[in-house]
Amino acid sequence: MNYKSEREQKHGALARKIAGESIVLLKNAHMLPLNKETKLALLGNGAGKTVKGGTGSGDVNNRKSITIFEGFTERMAEITSRDWILDYDKRYECARQRWRDNILEDAKKVENPFDAYASNPFVYPDGREVTESDIVGAEAAVYVVSRICGEGKDRRLEKGDYYLSEKEEQDLNFLCSHLPVVLILNAGGVIELTDLLERQPNIRAVLQISELGQEGGRAVCDILYGDINPSGKLTVTWPRKYEDIPFANEFSYLNGNLDYDEYREDIYVGYRYFTTFQVKPLFPFGYGLSYTTFDVEEVMLDVSQKVTMTVRVTNTGNCAGKEVVQAYVTLPSGTLNKEKLRLVGFEKTNLLEQGEQQHITFEIDARQLASFDETRQAFIIEEGSYTLCIGTNCEELKACYRFRVNETTAIESVHEICPLQGELNVLGNGSEIAEEYETEEEEVTACFTPHEMSEALKLEQACKTQTDTEDRAQKQAGQVTDIAADDLLRTLLGNITEGASNLGSSGKRVPGSAGETTEWLEQKYGYPSLIMADGPAGLRLRQSYETDRDSGEVYGVGVFGSLENGYLEPMKLHENGEIHNQYCTAFPVGTALAQTFNRELMEQFGEAVGTEMQEFGVDLWLAPGLNIQRNPLCGRNFEYYSEDPFVAGIVAASVTKGVQKREGCGVTIKHFACNNQEDNRMSVDARVTQRALREIYLRGFEIAVKTARPVAVMTSYNLLNSVHTANSYDLCTTVLREEWGFDGLVMSDWNTTVPEDGSIPYQCCMAGNDIIMPGNPNDFKNIREAYEQGLLTEECIRKSAGRLIDTIRRLNAGKQSPASKA
Repeated sequence: MNYKSEREQKHGALARKIAGESIVLLKNAHMLPLNKETKLALLGNGAGKTVKGGTGSGDVNNRKSITIFEGFTERMAEITSRDWILDYDKRYECARQRWRDNILEDAKKVENPFDAYASNPFVYPDGREVTESDIVGAEAAVYVVSRICGEGKDRRLEKGDYYLSEKEEQDLNFLCSHLPVVLILNAGGVIELTDLLERQPNIRAVLQISELGQEGGRAVCDILYGDINPSGKLTVTWPRKYEDIPFANEFSYLNGNLDYDEYREDIYVGYRYFTTFQVKPLFPFGYGLSYTTFDVEEVMLDVSQKVTMTVRVTNTGNCAGKEVVQAYVTLPSGTLNKEKLRLVGFEKTNLLEQGEQQHITFEIDARQLASFDETRQAFIIEEGSYTLCIGTNCEELKACYRFRVNETTAIESVHEICPLQGELNVLGNGSEIAEEYETEEEEVTACFTPHEMSEALKLEQACKTQTDTEDRAQKQAGQVTDIAADDLLRTLLGNITEGASNLGSSGKRVPGSAGETTEWLEQKYGYPSLIMADGPAGLRLRQSYETDRDSGEVYGVGVFGSLENGYLEPMKLHENGEIHNQYCTAFPVGTALAQTFNRELMEQFGEAVGTEMQEFGVDLWLAPGLNIQRNPLCGRNFEYYSEDPFVAGIVAASVTKGVQKREGCGVTIKHFACNNQEDNRMSVDARVTQRALREIYLRGFEIAVKTARPVAVMTSYNLLNSVHTANSYDLCTTVLREEWGFDGLVMSDWNTTVPEDGSIPYQCCMAGNDIIMPGNPNDFKNIREAYEQGLLTEECIRKSAGRLIDTIRRLNAGKQSPASKA
């Protein structure tokens, strides 16, 4: 790869390191690592066309991506199937051309051209038949199964998507009859493999590589040849059968109802369901193999102030490696139904040499042991016995210590939010059928008593947080007292664009950026616009753009110009035009990032993103995305971290800290909240209990807000219990600002107000959603009319404007003072 800058080289190396730590080894029957002299047959749709990431706003338009075939070629590996790969390249290019033509034709028939793009996901073509000539001389086969998906459309429960295609099964059956096979899964989510693995023992090794960004091909070879010992772990459960997921066939389009989705599994999401109801998965949450072995044993428990557990990890194998140690707690049956297991801590070791040891300490606070009681509107820790377990995935655990809480205690009282508008028949208590973990340790009494953790104390702290937030809000609003309320109406929208055609690429100053706040504030008062770019696998900008040599004006492109590296709309040089490049780094996708379980590495990743934001002039990164992977068919799962809110929150907080170390850089955590379905994403009503909302779907956001102080939050497209999230005062103000102490900016997702049944513009401001993005004339008309009719108050307007100006000042402290232009 011909890098042009030191930054590209440095970030490329970091992308490769992250990719190497994220790869999950699912099976290894004495197959890996490979001998460097082994002759290989490399086949499958992803061999020469490896998917680097998902489509839509989650894409990154980098300079070049290394495929698995290129990774092998760089190592001078002897590949017997080169003719098959070259033939597939031609088939692929023909399929891409047909795909492009279909999208451009469909775009003429819809109001929003992005809908044509989203509803026509690219499908990999079949390759030609694999024959004996492709494997002559080969000692092993490497077969790559790739999938690609993106926002706007959920994955399909059919062959070629969630299931292997008939061609893939045919190829694998042929290969298994001749050679040992390494199966590589190049997909942002689950592919069902149960029948294949049971039928074909000659599949000796399986790697889940997810989508690894621009250095994926090199990282895969690093793992296959043993240069790196695999240490990635699954952040979602892989079921044996899709139907093993609770209420599986009620998700999205499967039940024929796209108007609403009932979260009937309640708190039993992912491993919480599988472990509680004793449903055997194919691969459990937290699972991942290594080329070495580790021993994890408890050392000490301290419950004098908080629950603190220390464990010792020893590399007992014959090569260096890293291990992810996971701490879980079992919860007692009580007034509330509870899951059998809950993750309360994780830590990745250093690189341990053979025989080397490392001590790891987990500090578990009261909130991690609490459950939400809707009848009391409080988080409570119920009396009973709690068992701490350690292990390397949620099924291979060792019970270490048991402690007892003598009295049920409410540790935090909160407001009632987002009430259900009807009945929801949710999954009942499964803990009664779950086996108990046995421990020989004597039970001790924990420190959680009504005196040390009283409801009154927590309420006092909550009141202080709310008071601090209110004081901050008054200060923010006070910054705009010299601006007429009628003028401030403009600040409630981004730079107004005509219609919805610029979805995801409406920025003007940085080509390909997602959008900007209103430039009116800059023109009249000197407050610069905030420039936003998509994520979460890096910055999504236009790879190249064209300016007029004389004026410097950027020539515009349509909605597709910043998608798919310009594949849909190739750049054409104007007579007086000049081409400029913006080569951002394509890092691994969100799920792969989380599979590293490496907080320090995630912070380094965030710092790298912040560095590129500074280089290209971006103020707000529209990431990280930390929605819960509730169902494996969600088309946007690759952007999200996990099915577990603790993992999602910790990873998001680490990334946020890294980005915001860079001066003038902020993140926008999204999508707040319950954005777990892409089909009809702008209008679907997520119906969920307050308990599941508090324990599962808001918990990750809460961790990120409280521990990393993100600059901004983006609301989601969907409704939550019949109210659009951008119109939800409960979410945008009660929870986010009053309970969690968030003092930043809240923005809508792009064009959430455009659908006929979408968010109501003026109610966004009333709810505490400060900016409607990207903004269009109909939004402004609705807001002005509401203000004139007294439906939208001046107080609301000033609060939102004040938060915007406060954020501009926070991110542009070194820029020209507004006073000089006022």
